[in-house]
Amino acid sequence: MLKNNYIHPLSDTQTEKIGENTRVWQYSIVLKEAQIGFNCNICAHCFIENDVKIGNNVTVKCGVYLWDGIEIEDDVFIGPHVSFCNDKHPRSKQYLENLLKIKIKKGASIGAGAVILGGITIGEKAMVGAGSVVTKNIPDGELWLGNPAVFVRKIS
Repeated sequence: MLKNNYIHPLSDTQTEKIGENTRVWQYSIVLKEAQIGFNCNICAHCFIENDVKIGNNVTVKCGVYLWDGIEIEDDVFIGPHVSFCNDKHPRSKQYLENLLKIKIKKGASIGAGAVILGGITIGEKAMVGAGSVVTKNIPDGELWLGNPAVFVRKIS
């Protein structure tokens, strides 16, 4: 780990792949192979699996679980209790060999309580409204809202 990080003593942060000036707060679990960039804020009660890549200047608010196959580019905001799914047809004790990937591109924002299904890409500087359920890719610079989320307007 680089200097100037704050890793709360009540977190279980196993990875050493954390950039400078990143904070990981209490009751968060970060597995050994996860990658987190510099100047990130991983709030309390988060879980980050091994095959997760987080860019620089990313905020992950409380109660977010990042499963294998999620890639988050720089300057992304993920609101509290956003849910990511990497299996569209889950069954108990049945495990996919290839989990669905999710990509959140640079500068995107996802509002509190949104649900992001597997196989989705959220474009650069796109916004997803709180509580929305994202079932389709979202192009760059668009605002999507609702259940299922639909295009509302272009944003600058």
